[in-house]
Amino acid sequence: MDVRRAEERYPGGDEEAGITSRHAFSFGPHYDPDNLRFGAMIACNEERLAPGAGFDEHPHSHTEIVTWVVEGELTHRDSTGHETKVRAGDVQRLSAASGVRHVERNDGDTPLTFVQTWLAPLQPGGDPTYDHVPGIADSTPYAVPEAGTLLHVRRLTPGERTAVPDSERVYVHVVRGEIRLSDETLTAGDAARLSAETDLEAVAVTAAELLIWEMSA
Repeated sequence: MDVRRAEERYPGGDEEAGITSRHAFSFGPHYDPDNLRFGAMIACNEERLAPGAGFDEHPHSHTEIVTWVVEGELTHRDSTGHETKVRAGDVQRLSAASGVRHVERNDGDTPLTFVQTWLAPLQPGGDPTYDHVPGIADSTPYAVPEAGTLLHVRRLTPGERTAVPDSERVYVHVVRGEIRLSDETLTAGDAARLSAETDLEAVAVTAAELLIWEMSA
C-alpha cells in the first residue's frame, strides 16, 4: 500500500483565473519520473472552478477521461457535437481516441469541484466517443473496457464498511470524509495505491465518499 496525501499533490491551474488544480501524478512543470502512472492511471486531478471560470477548448488523444463531479455543475462541450451539464453524482467519460477537442466550464453561480481521471487505453487510435451517466448508484460499477478498468463509487455512513476489490492494481481516492484502510487513516484528497492486496476493507470514520478504481493486470 502506497499512501499519497492531499498536501503532496502538485499544484496547478491559474488561481487568478479562478482555476485551482491539484495533480496526483507527474504533470506539466512538475516532472517526476518516479510518479508517471499507476497501472492504467496517468492522472487523477482535483479541479476547482470559480463561477465563470473554465478550461478553453484544448485537445486530447489516446486517453480515457473520466470525470466525477463533487459539487456544482460542469458544462462540457466537445468537437464531436456533445454539450452536457454534468452535475454532482454524475459520471462523464470522453474517449479521446485518435483525437478530440473539448471545453470544460463552470457556467453556474456557485463553485464547481470535480475529480478527473485519465486512463491509458489498451489500444491507441479509433474514433472518439462520449458517455454521461446521471446519478450513478453505488451498486453499479462503471466500466471503462478500453482501459481494462472498473470505477466503484462508495458513499459510506460512519462505521460502515466496504470491501476493496482484490485486483492486481487498485486506486482508492477519498473524495470527502475520513476512512480507515488497514492501519492507515485517509482524509479528503488522500489516495492509496494498492498492488495485489487482498481482503481489505475501507471503514468510514465519518460520512465518506470514495472512488475506487479496479484495474486488470
